[in-house]
Amino acid sequence: MSDTQLAELARAANLCIDWTDAYGRPHSVSPQVQRSLLEALGYPAQSPEQIRASLSALAQQREEHAADALLILDQGQPFSLNRYPAHTPYQLTDEHGHVHSGRLDHEATLPAIDRPGYFQLAIADSHYRLAVTPTACLSVEQLCGKQAVWGLTAQLYGLRRPGDGGLGDTQAVAELARHAANQGADALALSPVHALFSADYEHYSPYSPSSRLFFNALHATPANILGHERVQRAVLACGVQAELTHLEGLQLIDWPMVAEVRQRLLRQLYKDFKQTPGELLSSFQAFCAAGGSALQQHCRFEAIYEHRKQNGESTDWRTWPAGLRDAQQAEVSSFAAEHGECVEYHAFAQWLIAHGLEGAQASALGAGMKIGLIADLAVGADCAGSQAWSRQGEFLPQVTVGAPPDILNRNGQNWGVSAFSPGGLRQHGFRAYLEMLQANLAHAGGIRIDHVMGLQRLWVIPQGADPQDGAYLQYPLNDLLRLLALESHRHRALVIGEDLGTVPHGLRETLAARNILGMRVLLFEQHEGRFVAPEKWPRNALATTSTHDLPSIKGWFAGHDIDWRVRAGHSQAEQRSSDYAERERERSALVDALAESEQLQGDRDDVEACLQASIGYIGSTPAVLTLLPLEDACGTEQQPNLPGPGSEHPNWRRRYALPVREMLEQPLARQRLERLAAARRESAND
Repeated sequence: MSDTQLAELARAANLCIDWTDAYGRPHSVSPQVQRSLLEALGYPAQSPEQIRASLSALAQQREEHAADALLILDQGQPFSLNRYPAHTPYQLTDEHGHVHSGRLDHEATLPAIDRPGYFQLAIADSHYRLAVTPTACLSVEQLCGKQAVWGLTAQLYGLRRPGDGGLGDTQAVAELARHAANQGADALALSPVHALFSADYEHYSPYSPSSRLFFNALHATPANILGHERVQRAVLACGVQAELTHLEGLQLIDWPMVAEVRQRLLRQLYKDFKQTPGELLSSFQAFCAAGGSALQQHCRFEAIYEHRKQNGESTDWRTWPAGLRDAQQAEVSSFAAEHGECVEYHAFAQWLIAHGLEGAQASALGAGMKIGLIADLAVGADCAGSQAWSRQGEFLPQVTVGAPPDILNRNGQNWGVSAFSPGGLRQHGFRAYLEMLQANLAHAGGIRIDHVMGLQRLWVIPQGADPQDGAYLQYPLNDLLRLLALESHRHRALVIGEDLGTVPHGLRETLAARNILGMRVLLFEQHEGRFVAPEKWPRNALATTSTHDLPSIKGWFAGHDIDWRVRAGHSQAEQRSSDYAERERERSALVDALAESEQLQGDRDDVEACLQASIGYIGSTPAVLTLLPLEDACGTEQQPNLPGPGSEHPNWRRRYALPVREMLEQPLARQRLERLAAARRESAND
């Protein structure tokens, strides 16, 4: 078999067979891995005949014009439609139903459209969907009216408030936002709130969702829409008061018990609502109507999943009977009709959480925040989940997403989530991508895109293979960025791209040109043994001390992450001493940098002084946005997540020690936030 033919097919399928790693070393994807990946992508490549057939299929796909494809235009620029004669009449309808009639010019060009948005174009006997895109996303200055702002990042699940029943909820978010705004914060970034599998109580990683189109209803605050009395009656009716009280007192979240108890309560609330909906019925009905087929399909998936789990059957839709394997099948509709109450219950739960998020954003803005909530968009969704099931034409169900071996992880990573299909996105007019952005911006003033490099390329791995047996799959970066800019304007939202790891050459510059902020983390900002001085940090960035995958500043100084890696089996005990020696070198280098920048002017061994100096350090950078993790605002020592295999570390289970009403009012917490606010004011005046 010709390796040249194989490489031709790989490139036609958007695979990068040559790439450069984080150390600058070139690599080539072996023919064996190419064949394995091509098979997983749906292009057989085991023989010359199969390769020719797959190349032919790819060529045919590119030639076919999908009826619902999207034409992407640049705002203020004419667009050639030379498939039609000059002066052909047309009608252009905007999102509000306003109709404009005109004719193509003498060069068969559609005149420039001077405002961004979505339009319907009727010309001759054809109809097209247009997306008119601005040149860049909205900037911090456009959104806030100032050049340097700050905020907090919080793990939603870990927030506390009296009566929360053992899990952070939207009411806690609203309260935290108000308290942070009172101290000058303009933003509150949250961990992902994506929908998980409601019937799987053991599945709780926010970065492995079932769907990024909907939300985890366990974080809802039903009393805010249904009223406290109705909720209390439901608590008594289903007998969960003792469990809620027990769960609220735990230091670590008991996810299985929380999920089981909250589901019981939510189902009781749904039962009561069905019996006496009152004036809220119209609100619920309007929510369901607005959710359309996407909401209906998600709720049907949840009902099928739950039914099969209860009966001991496979919950992975890829193994379901053929009639249930596709959301459009008649058997799915029949199941939904037979289990109508279960389907509607899941819509009810989505209504509650959407209302809570909407209220939390309103509280943030009402308290004076200019941005408010920043949503966290996970890089993918579970291959066996709702989003992959309902959007099969736009996903690649036989590959998972991860990362090649790099500086942080020498064996590479397999995140176990699915990837969009580049061709499928184009063929469906980028529907799955757009609805995902719109869903996550519906109740937020900003969005953080996890692993933003995925807009250009993703490391994809055949199901069951090791991370090193993958390759990069290319995506239509320019189109994805143009549509992202459009949604930024439509929702008046800030966009942040998490660009940590192996970043393709030139991508950071491309993102900056689109007003997409990169991320700069203090613990990573080192060069040749020294920490990068504040004035040398980039302006087009989010500056932060740490992330959810890294230790807090106090934890880093204490070396808790080193101990945890040994305890979790990620490194050997004999490596501990060398890791501690390296940490001591880094610690000394950071203290030197803090002193040289005049942020630290006291005892070099005072960890609290070093923490406050670190906060002032990131606040004094030119970065337009600084986000301080709540772990550092409160001076805690443990990190939320320890990436890697095993279950020793309590990932996604840590609760903050104090209720949100108290945590920012503590004397040291106030000092830390005042230090950050002062540094930001000085940075804005430089």
